[in-house]
Amino acid sequence: QVQIVQSGGGLVQTGASLTLTCAASGYTLRDYAVAWFRQGRENDREFVAGISRRSDATEYANSVKGRFTISKDNAEKTVSLQLSGLKPEDTAVYYCAVRRTAFFAPIARTAATYHYWGQGTQVTVSS
Repeated sequence: QVQIVQSGGGLVQTGASLTLTCAASGYTLRDYAVAWFRQGRENDREFVAGISRRSDATEYANSVKGRFTISKDNAEKTVSLQLSGLKPEDTAVYYCAVRRTAFFAPIARTAATYHYWGQGTQVTVSS
C-alpha cells in the first residue's frame, strides 16, 4: 500500500507564497503521475495542477495558471506545488493524488482516476 505524505500549508496573507510537498512513503514517484486537488468548504474537490509520469508535461486549472507551479525533484521522490500570488479564493484543503500510469499517459484531471491520496493540508489566505 502506497502511503502519501504531505507537508506545507498554513495561514498567509493575500499575495504571499507557500510550498506544498508530497512524497510516497517507502517508494519513489518514478512510475506515477501526480496531481494536486483542492476542496473548499462548500465545493467539490477540484483539479489544481498535475505532472505527468515522465515529468515532461504539466497542466493547471485556469484559476491558478501563472501563479502555481508543480514540479518533481530529480530523484523522483517528491512533488512540490509552489503557490504564489495567493488570493482568498485559494483557501481550501489541498490534496496530493497519485496514480500509477503508462509511460506516455496524459495528465488526468478527474479525482476518481487517482489511486492514492495524501491526508490533505489546509491553506488559508486572509484578505
